[in-house]
Amino acid sequence: MPSLLILVPLLEIIFFNLFFGIQMTRIALWSAAALFVFQILAVLMHNYFFYNPGLDRINSFFTVHLGADRLALIMLFCIAAVCLVSLIIGRYTLTDKKQRFNFINVLIIAFIGMNGIAMTKDMFSLYVFLEITAISSFILIAFRRGRASLEGAFKYTVLSSVATIMMLTSIALLLFTSGDTSFPGLQSALANSKHNYVVIFSIAIFICGLFIKGGLMPFHGWLPDAYSSAPPAVSVLLAGIVTKVCGVYTLIRLVTGVFGFSPGLNALLLFVGLVSIITAALAALGQTDFKRMLAYSSISQVGYIILALGSGTGLGVIAAVFHLFNHSMFKSLLFVNSAAVGLQAGTTEMDDLGGLSSRMPVTSVTSIIGFLSASGIPPLSGFWSKLLIIIALWSAGQHFYALAAALASILTLAYLLIMQRKVFFGKLAPGLESVKEAGLGFSLVSIALALVTIMAGLFFPAVFVSVFEPVKQILLP
Repeated sequence: MPSLLILVPLLEIIFFNLFFGIQMTRIALWSAAALFVFQILAVLMHNYFFYNPGLDRINSFFTVHLGADRLALIMLFCIAAVCLVSLIIGRYTLTDKKQRFNFINVLIIAFIGMNGIAMTKDMFSLYVFLEITAISSFILIAFRRGRASLEGAFKYTVLSSVATIMMLTSIALLLFTSGDTSFPGLQSALANSKHNYVVIFSIAIFICGLFIKGGLMPFHGWLPDAYSSAPPAVSVLLAGIVTKVCGVYTLIRLVTGVFGFSPGLNALLLFVGLVSIITAALAALGQTDFKRMLAYSSISQVGYIILALGSGTGLGVIAAVFHLFNHSMFKSLLFVNSAAVGLQAGTTEMDDLGGLSSRMPVTSVTSIIGFLSASGIPPLSGFWSKLLIIIALWSAGQHFYALAAALASILTLAYLLIMQRKVFFGKLAPGLESVKEAGLGFSLVSIALALVTIMAGLFFPAVFVSVFEPVKQILLP
């Protein structure tokens, strides 16, 4: 079954382009939607679809080992859900038939890359899927071919290329050291070579490459421009899942399953996480563009995930995965709403907006839900994941980091309140009298994402026990 999540989308792209081309735009849209919905259903009914917990293989020029454990299933759900949201937003914001067809094709390619990252059990295969996702992301960022889009894509390409060099060098050194690139083989070999300076250097540069992919500070230079200049559907995709899969998920998987925790690595993760949280939150306070503020907010929220991982405990790993899931949902929600505002008001500059709650009530209310969850306000899901992060840090003896994480939520609340006040509250800004909700598709997506955020919070005990707690047994047996 895991291999089908790679092969079926690939065959779908070949079918669209080889036989019919642009005439298949409408069918391509519905086929892509069906593909994403099927993956969501397959994850929810994983006992039927992923009946074999072992490895699946794709035999081509090399063997790709794929597996879908509980952590991979969580990521596969997030990937499919965010891709579906991005597809719906693309349907409303890309009016040209050719553009929409091209967008669907590249979106499916990114989908293939992210699925591969989530399921692969081999370092070289991981690199291949990371590059598939990176190249498709570059194309999507530059989709409009405007100056801002090309600048954002260029910055992404330059820094992504640096990350690629780091990771390839690391893989080569690890292969020379261990003679293997599979996760189990590397884990076994590295356990006996922890004090080897080549191994330490290899791990360090690979993790730095993942920091770049994840947009963490001080490697974040590409992220604000890429998020703010990309088309709305692409911004949703990048913020909702791409950086999470390429940077954060991969880091969690490798640190827990290959590299292993160590005092030095834990200290690095804690430092980078806290710097990202505070610096990005302060930067968000100074932004005047809706999407750019959300971009810096994404960096800050990812910092919480890295901070949780840096605790080096089982609870910290669970908290990191839970917050990764929550962030995919509420950040996708906020970027969907920024797309709705930009489409209807013609701008995302907050100084030119105001009073939109009376004209766009669904967008306003769901935005409140999104930013309250991001700020860690109970009973929403973001509260529980942040609480777990703080408890994990405190239990690990990292009292300073636990207090800093708690106090930093005040900064999150501050800049998101500024956003809500400038965009939705107050007197209706001149020229916005005719603004209304962006459409049924936007409203349904916003409501669905808001409901996920609410329900995951209200039913936290059941969600924690059945979905996230088993992740610890997989990653830290």
